[in-house]
Amino acid sequence: MKKILIFSLAYYPRVGGAEVAIKEITDRIRDIEFHMLTLRFGSGPREEKIGNIQVHRVGWGSAYISKILFVPIASYAAIRLHRQTRFDGAWVMMSYMLLPLVLAGLRIPYALTLQEGDTERHMFARLRILPFLYLLRRGFRNATAVSALSTFLAAWAQRMGYRGNVEIIPNGADIQKFSGQKIPHQGTVLVTSSRLVHKNAIDDVIRALALVPDIRFHVAGEGPEEVKLKTLARELGVEDRIKWFGYVEHARLVDLLHTSDIYVRPSRSEGFGASFAEAMAAEIPVITTQEGGLKDFISNDTAWVVEKDRPDQIALQIKAILSNPAAAQKVVTAARKLAEDKYDWDLIAKNMREKVFARVLE
Repeated sequence: MKKILIFSLAYYPRVGGAEVAIKEITDRIRDIEFHMLTLRFGSGPREEKIGNIQVHRVGWGSAYISKILFVPIASYAAIRLHRQTRFDGAWVMMSYMLLPLVLAGLRIPYALTLQEGDTERHMFARLRILPFLYLLRRGFRNATAVSALSTFLAAWAQRMGYRGNVEIIPNGADIQKFSGQKIPHQGTVLVTSSRLVHKNAIDDVIRALALVPDIRFHVAGEGPEEVKLKTLARELGVEDRIKWFGYVEHARLVDLLHTSDIYVRPSRSEGFGASFAEAMAAEIPVITTQEGGLKDFISNDTAWVVEKDRPDQIALQIKAILSNPAAAQKVVTAARKLAEDKYDWDLIAKNMREKVFARVLE
């Protein structure tokens, strides 16, 4: 059986869109043996089998310095593991994970998947990244295959030196898991599942909340802007209408969506955003922008579109959804069909196996 080594900074139990994608894809590919190098954030086991992946955790802690040190530690660990296991290829999850692969100097073909949600400037033009830009470009240039969640991210690969064909393979949603009946609740509830960072624009939702009385907002996520956002809510007098759930396990998001009426995340930047596909699968209206990779699937036919940094438009779209249920249902139905046709994990895993891993393992 062919063997692939995955490089990912985080993995279960810490879960974001990239981690969910890795597990959903690898669980459906049974003819490849997957191993993973990832950071040991807490006191979890150094090694364990999760689904179809043998997970090897190296390093320690969640501080910024821990993430920096992960690069040389993972590089050394990759050399050691390759001597033991003899991998046929590698899979790099997001561009920064090219660094340990390049430093390890493994003479194996590899695939790179671009999942980033930040802007290109944020990823490659910051002062602390510039010293490593040569290694990143080298990693892009020598990749055997590159996949990207959107055309927005595919353009990065070409500008960073990759000369092959970039496969556009989005993240998905577990359509059956996110299906189901609404859970009864009082009033109108907005919901978001987002890291509390500037790019996800939760501050704009809070400002919009001040324009639409008697509507509550459920926030699932944690991040560096949490204190700032809670302060803003208090200043605007809407803190009693917001419930902060903190980190929510992916399995619990289903009930959270089904006890809500509108999903809202007016992103300032986005690579794709699996949370939108999940909300579509759960059949609730979606309010968002068309920034970055959202242009690939967000339109007036499938969502309620706003410009970035426009809380007033968010408020108007909330009112539009609530004032015309029949028109809202038409958009929700079209969005659900889009999720079924394009974002089912079975289809995405098949595309990754045939269009990406096949090229690595040739």
